[in-house]
Amino acid sequence: MLLPIGDEDPHRDSPAYVMWVLLLANVAVFFLVQQAGGNEAFDYGWSVIPREITTGADLTATQTVEAESGRGVEIPQAPGPSPIYWTILTAMFMHGGWLHLGGNMLYLWIFGDNVEHRFGSGVFLVFYLVSGLAATLAQVLLDPGGVVPNLGASGAISGVLGAYLVLFPRNRVHAILFYFVVSLPAVVVIGFYIVLQFVEGFGATMASQGAVGGVAYGAHIGGFFAGVVLAMVLRLFIKKERESTISRQARRDDRSRRVW
Repeated sequence: MLLPIGDEDPHRDSPAYVMWVLLLANVAVFFLVQQAGGNEAFDYGWSVIPREITTGADLTATQTVEAESGRGVEIPQAPGPSPIYWTILTAMFMHGGWLHLGGNMLYLWIFGDNVEHRFGSGVFLVFYLVSGLAATLAQVLLDPGGVVPNLGASGAISGVLGAYLVLFPRNRVHAILFYFVVSLPAVVVIGFYIVLQFVEGFGATMASQGAVGGVAYGAHIGGFFAGVVLAMVLRLFIKKERESTISRQARRDDRSRRVW
């Protein structure tokens, strides 16, 4: 087991507003709307059902969806939003349980602020949502006819991990390794994460189209690589903007030193 618990962030004292808004929004939806998992009608109506996305049609309350509820029963599907594609957004802020929520918010807290500081708050918000969109589409492509509900911020947060790997590969990440607290380079910690997704996801694909034990590995992998690609592109723009800013500042400094 390798569980990140913190990182060395030189900007920790600077507020990462969007990261905190996203974190609080996820917590609020879980407790106030999902009622900590007690509002099944909302959970199954507003999560992503791959078949709904591929057909554009909402599974109605007269139909059923499969649910890995631990009870071995089928749960009636409540009506979702119209158009049904809104579930791609709503599902990003929903979670299947306390551990699901806690784990995702821990990763968002550790890695999200660094990425937001580098991109800026507005760009980070768009980046987060696009990563979540890519994650959902990856899972739908893997299982287009599936009727198992998909929900959670894991895909978007996997995108954040991908960006962190591109931007801060040498940052030290503090993690629990079995019974010990260790400090490892981000490339090791995040590399372990994505390798684990591939290994377990391969078995999941062989068994049940990419989701086993309630985990949508296709979404994790899709979100991660979307984050990597987006971060590489955004890094080029950030570099050019920084160089342009330095050039403008140098010209201003040069003019201020001239004597007439």
